[in-house]
Amino acid sequence: MLNSKKALISGSFDPPTIGHYDLVMRAARMFDEVYVTEFVNSSKNGFFNAEQRLCMLRSAFKGIPNIHVDSWGGLLVDYAREHGIGTIVKGARSATDFDYEQSMALINRSLEPELDTVIIPTRAEYMHISSTMVRELIRYGCDYTKAVPAGVAELIAEFSKNK
Repeated sequence: MLNSKKALISGSFDPPTIGHYDLVMRAARMFDEVYVTEFVNSSKNGFFNAEQRLCMLRSAFKGIPNIHVDSWGGLLVDYAREHGIGTIVKGARSATDFDYEQSMALINRSLEPELDTVIIPTRAEYMHISSTMVRELIRYGCDYTKAVPAGVAELIAEFSKNK
């Protein structure tokens, strides 16, 4: 049986942004436990590797007792089952995001009938921030520090030295 008081927030987090951080912190107030899980997508070649993304997530959520950071290479539904998680939390910056997440929720529900999805609208001040935008700022040497959580900017600087 899946626990509806446990939530899963998944993504590539390449890199984690202040919008991701806000979504996780909002979910942490709603659920007893929140699993922030970096999903490894073998078909994607990330800007940061899985170990670096995991390190950034751990830094962002260090010391918050009901937030667990993890990495997973399989199906989201399998991760939820293995950890007894009953709710997936997704953020939506636009109607397009909402439509996509609604479709994914239906697919996940068809694979696991006990698994619910909650879609939380992004706060207006974070709607323009995306991992893609942050990667572009990094590539062109622009200031990205206001777009990522505390502690993550330093790791990005360190990891980006060899790019």
